[in-house]
Amino acid sequence: MPADQPEPDLHALARTGDLIGYFGYGSLVNRATLRTEIVAAWPARLKGWRRYWRAQPDIGSTGVEDGPDGPRPSLLTAGRAQGAAIDGLLVFDRRLNLGAVDAREAHYHRREIAAEDLQLAPGLALPGCPLYVYEARAELPELPGGHAILGSYLDAVLQGFHREFGPDGVRRFIAETDEFHTPIHDDRHEPRYPRNVILSDEERLLFGTALTGGAETPISGT
Repeated sequence: MPADQPEPDLHALARTGDLIGYFGYGSLVNRATLRTEIVAAWPARLKGWRRYWRAQPDIGSTGVEDGPDGPRPSLLTAGRAQGAAIDGLLVFDRRLNLGAVDAREAHYHRREIAAEDLQLAPGLALPGCPLYVYEARAELPELPGGHAILGSYLDAVLQGFHREFGPDGVRRFIAETDEFHTPIHDDRHEPRYPRNVILSDEERLLFGTALTGGAETPISGT
């Protein structure tokens, strides 16, 4: 939805059955990576879920191909965890676009979530539409070999959290994501993530500082 257009009446649209919502907690938080004409999007917090990195499962192509000398990409997922909560973006989209989102998240299960699982900014009220979150297919075995977080993918994720939640949101993303000891592979000179982004100098410094625990170390440029 263009920034200069008013947000439509979500409640009226929900009554037609044409509206769905899905909670993004990784690259889906970055509006620049969305490929459907969404209706609206709200920063939100999902209660009862915890985010973590996991090695790529054996499911065939994910759209992020192995480089000739690079490791297999680690993926972000989330799972139910009592007492946990994670930031993200609640995206409202038309039901007819759900197939395209499912295709993007083909290596994930689409799970239903309840309205009471979501914490929103004051004054916002959820429309009565189906709500989903995507969870990686934990039943599939991991591919053998080395795995790493792709720098081009991490840039897109962190940029999304910065734009929606500010510098504190970037640091909270890192603190609320398990398995961050996974190595980061710098592929920014030849991005393997198909929806890669360009960072500003401010973002490079902020993300590098957050990832190194406070040391002012800019990450490599895109």
